[in-house]
Parts: sequence; structure tokens; C-alpha cells
Amino acid sequence: MRDRLYWVPAQEIFGRRMIEAAAYLLSLEFPAEFAPGARSAVTTCLRIRPEEKVTLITDRATETIGAAMARELESCGLRWNGFVLEDLAPRPLTDMPAAVLGDMETSQVSIFAVQVQPNELRSRMQMTDVVNRRRMRHAHMVNITPEIMCDGMRADFDAVDRLSQQVLERVRRAKRIRATTAAGTDITSEMNPGYKWFKTSGIISPEKWGNLPGGECFTSPGEVNGRFVVDGVVGDWLCARYGLLERAPLTIEIAGNRIVSCASENKELEKDFWAYTHTDENSDRVGEFAIGTNIGVKKVIGNILQDEKFPGIHIAFGNPYGEHTGAPWRSGTHIDVVGLRFNIWLESDAGTEQIMRDGKFLIGA
Repeated sequence: MRDRLYWVPAQEIFGRRMIEAAAYLLSLEFPAEFAPGARSAVTTCLRIRPEEKVTLITDRATETIGAAMARELESCGLRWNGFVLEDLAPRPLTDMPAAVLGDMETSQVSIFAVQVQPNELRSRMQMTDVVNRRRMRHAHMVNITPEIMCDGMRADFDAVDRLSQQVLERVRRAKRIRATTAAGTDITSEMNPGYKWFKTSGIISPEKWGNLPGGECFTSPGEVNGRFVVDGVVGDWLCARYGLLERAPLTIEIAGNRIVSCASENKELEKDFWAYTHTDENSDRVGEFAIGTNIGVKKVIGNILQDEKFPGIHIAFGNPYGEHTGAPWRSGTHIDVVGLRFNIWLESDAGTEQIMRDGKFLIGA
């Protein structure tokens, strides 16, 4: 006699996995030092209300941080569903699992605490497409680490927000921004009045999802020219591979908003960065111009999630977040580069104002 075959709907399977993932995360132990950062994310940054539902996404490498988030959501009596990516699809992801995207369609808030792997940007963009369309409050905690949970996530985000607002008001009036460093950076960015500036200070709103820890004002520039010396870090998966670059910086020459050349004593870094920024026709184009405003971050640590919030300038090549900034072009890649100890001048109709000297803001929070 043949065994009987039973068909189980995919929705039921995903539902079981979702329940199992939530129970699993709540069963995990995690360092007590994670709790303040998790509390800050849920109560200060996302300000989740009792009537709202949350989608929590994590992975095996980050599961103790995911567990801290889950425990905080549970202790606040919030409705939430949890997902561990490896339970749903092999890594690296080619697409964001349907169960995750489906759950986000019924949530007002999402938290993404995951270690990225090469070539997963497409899946993250699928996720943020849902966030943008539904105007969700989304905490993007890509490559979050125990160090960041005990450092940048403990910043006074209300103070960071006040400083970010002061920076935002000034840069929105700027027609041109010039930035220099003692390491050799000297760039000028002509601003496009048709493109919008945003602050992602850590206080997340439906207007723009944000990274946590937060602390930056960004736009897409009109045109950047000059030399950018990356003595901080580079982004995406190259950050984990190469870490801090102060001893072997990457020097990028930019003309007409495009990379002309790059050079470093670390030839593997030079090769990988050049390949990354020549993935598609706009991968070498400056898509983001940003000022880090997290005054709670005192040094770069070799993790782009926190380091791009370090006070100073960072730019990114590739996707300009056109759905927010208004830039009419797109790229399938996005890689940030961070420098150290900036001098920053804003030029507007009212004159020139220096807002940073040697990495220190000249305006207060």
C-alpha cells in the first residue's frame, strides 16, 4: 500500500516557521549589555505604539542581537513576528523570502538585524521597496555587532536629532559644499536644488527608513569633483574584509561625479573596490553625499553601519535612493566611503559658513 501524500499550503508552512522563529529567539540568552541598545531601538528610535505590528528579521550570525530585540518587543507587549533567514532560504540570498515580504505587508514597523553576504543587495532592495511603498518605520541594522550594541546604540539620539536638525537646516540652503582633510581629501560638491536632503538621526519616521545606529544628513549631489582619501572604511562586504584603512588609505579621484581612478598600497582592496564600482553603468557615480552627525560615536571601528555616522563626510557610489532624494537614475550597487577629521564649509547666498574643523562640529546640539 502506498503512503498517502498530504499537501500543506505554503502559507501554513511559513506560519509554523514564523511561530517557531519567535519562540526560538525568545529562548536565547544574550548579554545584559545588549538590553539598553534594544530598548533604545524600540522605544526611542522607532517609538512603536501598542496597536502596531512589527516584523523582526535576523540571521544565525546575529541571533543574540535579534533575541535582545525580540525580548524588548515582548516585554513591551507588542505584536510581532520573527524570521531567521537561514530557516527560509540558502545564503547568500538571491531574493528576500516571500514569507518575510508577506509579513511586512501587514506591519507598520520592521527591524532588519543581519550580517550581509556578498551579492545580497538585491534582496535588501526588495525589502526596502516594501518599506518605501507602505511608508513603514524601518530600522536597518545591517552588520550590527555586539560592539555597536554597546557603543553607537547607546548614543543620546535626542541630542543627535537636535544636531542633525541644525545641520539639515544649513545644508538645505547650501549651493556648494567643500570638504578637506589633512590626509589629502579636497572635494567640492555642487548641490542640485531639485534633490532633497534628509536626516536619519536615529529617530525613525515614515518619511525615510533609517540605519541604526542613526546620525546623518544626506542627499544626492549635483556634481562632485576632487580627491577623496578613504582613511576610515569602505562599505558593503568590503568593510568586513578590509577593516580600518588609516594605515593604507584608498585614494579616489572624482571628476564629473564619476570615479576616474583609485589607488592604495593594498592592491587587493584597490582591485575589489574598482570591480564593485564598475558593476553596472552607474556603479561609479556619486549617488550619496552625507554628513555624519552621531556625536556619541568617538572613533571608527571598522563597521560601516556605525562608521558612516561618525562626525564628518561620507559619500557613496551607486544607487542614489532616488525614491527619496529625487535623483532620476538608479544603480544595483551602493558602497559608502568614510574619511576622518574633516573641515567642512557650506556656501550659500548668505555667504560661506564653516561647520566643522578637524572633525569637530562648530555648531552645537
